[in-house]
Amino acid sequence: MQRITNREKPDRNELGELRLHALFVQGLAGDEAAYRNFLQLTASYLRAFLRRRLSRWPDEVEDLVQESLLAIHNQRMTYEVDAPLTAWVYAIARYKLIDWLRRHTRREMLNDPLDDENELFSTADSDAHEAQRDLSKVLDLLPEQQRAAIMHTKLEGWSVRETANALKISEASVKVAVHRGLKTLAMKLRNEDENR
Repeated sequence: MQRITNREKPDRNELGELRLHALFVQGLAGDEAAYRNFLQLTASYLRAFLRRRLSRWPDEVEDLVQESLLAIHNQRMTYEVDAPLTAWVYAIARYKLIDWLRRHTRREMLNDPLDDENELFSTADSDAHEAQRDLSKVLDLLPEQQRAAIMHTKLEGWSVRETANALKISEASVKVAVHRGLKTLAMKLRNEDENR
């Protein structure tokens, strides 16, 4: 019997990724119970993720969790099974958060008195910009081809073929770039969350 060393044991994040991935893939194959479990487990991860980022607006967390779950459900057929699932899930949640911050900032600005022009630059606005900068910073850590492939396919909704044509590379190269880029992002985000 082979002995498992500490280096070979998957950590808690890897186990979470593996469990979510298995449930999601089973759900895609038609297993309703697995898909329901995937959504419930994902909701708990998203709740924690969004609570940390919306500490000023705790009442908004549940709405954003539901919006994120709906987006995940609607985009489920775009997920590439070889890519890290949690990176894909968190990318969707981050964009829902950025969209919410943009809407919230605009609404606050419309309701705020214009006595002081500095009030136009509210902290909510800076939070939205900070969230965008965070995403840009993370994506900037990737090589150009991986960054462009992820932005086109995962964030802008382009097909693999459209992305391959735009980047002048093969469709297989796009898939590899996305997979490697998401894997790198997942590790970086996992490390960032652990260090908080």
